[in-house]
Amino acid sequence: MTSHSLALLSLKSSPFPQKPVLFLSMFSVALQAPLSTQYLWDRISEDLGFNGSRRSECSNSSVPPDPLQKEVETLTAHWNLYISLGFFLVGIMVVPLLGSWSDMAGRRPVLILPNIGLALQAVVYLVVMYLKLPVVYFLVGRLLSGLSGDFNAILAGISGSFRDVGQHHWSYINPFWLVLATNVASALYAFLFVHESVYPDPSAKLLTARHHKAVWHLYSTGGSSGEDGGRLRRCKLWLYTLCFFLVVTVHFGSRDLFVLYELSSPLCWGSALIGYGSAAQHLAYLSSLLGLKVMQRCLKDSWVALVGLASNITGLVVFSVADTTELMFTGYGLCFLFMAATPVLRSKLSKLVGPSEQGALFASVACVESLCFLVGSSIFNSLYPASLHFMKGFPFLFAALVLFIPAGIIGWVCAFILFIVFLILNR
Repeated sequence: MTSHSLALLSLKSSPFPQKPVLFLSMFSVALQAPLSTQYLWDRISEDLGFNGSRRSECSNSSVPPDPLQKEVETLTAHWNLYISLGFFLVGIMVVPLLGSWSDMAGRRPVLILPNIGLALQAVVYLVVMYLKLPVVYFLVGRLLSGLSGDFNAILAGISGSFRDVGQHHWSYINPFWLVLATNVASALYAFLFVHESVYPDPSAKLLTARHHKAVWHLYSTGGSSGEDGGRLRRCKLWLYTLCFFLVVTVHFGSRDLFVLYELSSPLCWGSALIGYGSAAQHLAYLSSLLGLKVMQRCLKDSWVALVGLASNITGLVVFSVADTTELMFTGYGLCFLFMAATPVLRSKLSKLVGPSEQGALFASVACVESLCFLVGSSIFNSLYPASLHFMKGFPFLFAALVLFIPAGIIGWVCAFILFIVFLILNR
């Protein structure tokens, strides 16, 4: 799941014709994310001769852990990291081009191209599964998706158990056919029904340094228009971008570990429970959206973001000590508002620039998201195997601690505003 599920919270403000594109793309990404990790786990387990998660004594703490389990966990985490790294190196160059280019060439191409790339990725994954090719070919699929901008580019313009336990790795094929069909449908819908919101400039070029310069100009000057003066606007851009970076890095990094954490002891979840856990995680996007609408009626945006961060922090702390199914689902329940901060930060960034700079802003935010994907995957997929010997859930605790930084920044801004209001009222 690329940044990918974050768009659910943007549906409420997007034009109607674009909503099906966002939903279909989000659905395909959310569907394949946990399945990819499970497939890597099964293939690596098969190669190493490990089937500990299927032993009856897997969740029995009195039985010494199988040494192969740690190797499987480590290799799966590292392969997640390698795939993320390859995707980042391509996406960091492509996304700024697409985002800034869309300000001149139009938004529709940026809705169509990434879906084609995601469909090609699904085709590569299916070929790997049918032919049982080495998992390194998953990297080829991610590179193809990265070349088209992936789900981050789409932001410009059902979870559950899909596996039959008895069918081994072949049971991944049907879900990925669904992923492929969804991406093709999304691309066709964008081509046929989405109306252009920007008057296209036929002379607009994609491969030019101008697009990267537009992103640099935005952050070096604060943009040409917005709510505040240039210097204050530039300061806010950097602060809110830093908050966005930390929040999304934690989101991507911790998300990579949920399936690994649940597959191994002491939880030893099967595909059904992993499906329910994924469903609970994605229901939190809906509850965050509902909570966002309710809280915005009585709270300022900054306070809404703080409530969302508090929900995320408490849930991560519970995950860090979860050694039973009940505790794990308690953590999912506490995270029911964990995504409320992200759309607030997006909204604050969007309000700081003018309409003609929205594409450049999107490009910069998408680059930040790609960087979040790399940094989150690098830190958490490295930290997880390194902390297995002293605290398996330590990466979740570390994630909770990181979130105190954006909470502090946003809280400081809130306190400063309250102080100014207090001075004005007491003059």
